[in-house]
Amino acid sequence: MKQQSIFDHISVDGFSSTPKYMQLANCIHEAVMTGKINRDRILPSLHELTYHLEISRDTADKGYKYLRNLGILASIPGKGHFITANNVVRQNKIFLLINELGNNKKVFYDAFTQVLKEPVTIDFYVYNGDFALFKKLFNTRREGYTHYVILPQFTEGGEHVHELIDTLPKDRLILLDKPVAGLKGNYGAVYEDFKKGIYSSLEKLLEPLSKYHTMKLVLPQNDHHCAGIVKNFGAFCLQYAFERAVLKDVGTTEIKQGEVYVCLADDDLITLIEKIKTTKFKVGKDVGIISCNETPLKKYILEGITTISVDYEQMGRQAATMILKGQMEQMHLECRIKQRSSI
Repeated sequence: MKQQSIFDHISVDGFSSTPKYMQLANCIHEAVMTGKINRDRILPSLHELTYHLEISRDTADKGYKYLRNLGILASIPGKGHFITANNVVRQNKIFLLINELGNNKKVFYDAFTQVLKEPVTIDFYVYNGDFALFKKLFNTRREGYTHYVILPQFTEGGEHVHELIDTLPKDRLILLDKPVAGLKGNYGAVYEDFKKGIYSSLEKLLEPLSKYHTMKLVLPQNDHHCAGIVKNFGAFCLQYAFERAVLKDVGTTEIKQGEVYVCLADDDLITLIEKIKTTKFKVGKDVGIISCNETPLKKYILEGITTISVDYEQMGRQAATMILKGQMEQMHLECRIKQRSSI
């Protein structure tokens, strides 16, 4: 076997959000585990890796260092890097497919990996809400995994996503964020129904909200997923005798004393804050603000913005725990509430 043929087992995927050094390490780990690369086999030099995989020398070196820490690889000055392990225990290899990057997804990923710990292989892909890209990644990169962790949420399309996901083994499948209608079998799921959760979350904030008389829900421009939220927001206002309104453009509304604004999108939150600053009203006393996405900065803006959001940290922990226990179950999470001075 020629040295170059080892690259049949080593590759780096430009579509993957998994760091390239981890992709390199994971490929070698998998090849050793399956017997495709044997003990004492000399591995490509850092220069060869950079040339064939189009990665930096630092990336190649970091991948090899990771394998050395696992006890799979060793090096001898002047001779190169070689495999030291023969019987490598099979590790979990996870196909993680999510809709977008952002602070919430980072919170999920950090919690997920913290619970799983090492050694574990995670091939991490992001489809940016595009169903066509989701389908492409799903169909071309789904083989050879012990578990599939998928967050199916699309800007448009995806009505038949259950037909795709239904082809996966249910005892190795975990869905995130929301259930998928039409999916069969006993699979894992960790989700929070924000449509219903907004009612119970507002109930928990009832005491500070009682100093206001009107609540206004600010919808994002792309509001085709918000019908359930509007319904439950309205039900809360009716139950507790708040005047209510639904806004599609907060930039054109007149800010009035005694109103609370519930912003689903951060763009609208910024616009709202700018408008309030042109008035004499004080946030948390004359007008209130609730944001529906927790981010690190919101505890500092205006001395703290109250947030209602999906608990992505708990979602990550629960998904990882299912994998470690080997038991798939469906778990419903409560919304996470951060009450601050904005109400």
